[in-house]
Amino acid sequence: MFDAPQYTLPAKPGVGYKPQHYSEITAQPGPLGWLEVHAENYMGDGGRPIAQLRHLSEQFPISVHGVGLSIGGEGRLDPDHLARLKHLVGWLNPASFSEHLAWSTHDSHFLNDLLPLPYTAATVTRVADHIDEVQEVLGRKMLLENPSSYLAFAESDMSETDFLREVVARTGCGLLLDVNNVFVSATNLGYTPQGYIDNYPLDQVGEIHLGGHDEDHDDHGAPLLIDSHGREVADPVWALLDYTLERAGAKPLLIEWDTDVPEWPILAAEVARAAAALELVPA
Repeated sequence: MFDAPQYTLPAKPGVGYKPQHYSEITAQPGPLGWLEVHAENYMGDGGRPIAQLRHLSEQFPISVHGVGLSIGGEGRLDPDHLARLKHLVGWLNPASFSEHLAWSTHDSHFLNDLLPLPYTAATVTRVADHIDEVQEVLGRKMLLENPSSYLAFAESDMSETDFLREVVARTGCGLLLDVNNVFVSATNLGYTPQGYIDNYPLDQVGEIHLGGHDEDHDDHGAPLLIDSHGREVADPVWALLDYTLERAGAKPLLIEWDTDVPEWPILAAEVARAAAALELVPA
């Protein structure tokens, strides 16, 4: 089990950083307490993106969120990708690093998606081995994010929450709880999101995410939600956040908006709503 200091992100609202918002964020951050960046966008050695990130890191704690490690993949982790990630984490010294419970590689091919896993003992071992490698290379604890799901595997013999709890026990990693993903998966797979939260190891959460989703229907006319990160957070997800914070206490809370990115005032309004939700949490 990896042993490292706990995270230093403040229990305040954060936002997924987009370069078009640089001027507004640095000039009038409002209640914004921290920023998150996608690791793969900052693996170069120079240029304006790196210069801006260096400047932002002097004003805000930074969380690095990976999307390309393929933690759940059957093959070994890409050593070149891991080396680039180590270089980024080394000079940036972020307050937190996280990745997804998913796979996105097959042999030497990279798939531009985060694909689901069956929840079995064999998968626990594979995921835990990969997390152990990441934590040892980076020299820090990582957070593992719960996925948004559109199907369930017949071979799964444990719940997602039990799977995550077992991975944490084996590796000492922390968890990133994406509340929108919980709502999306619960709707798509037919269980209650509140029940999921009740069974989730909330004491291991180092960060909470919120994002928007799109509504559709499957071939049978049943509701189908898509985790799009392309719109405002839906009211039922805000309500699920309140339910979660009542049980978990105040946590670092991120607004994700990655596609159809709006002007800053619209995103800032979501940040303000997140700040209001945190203010309701008992000290």
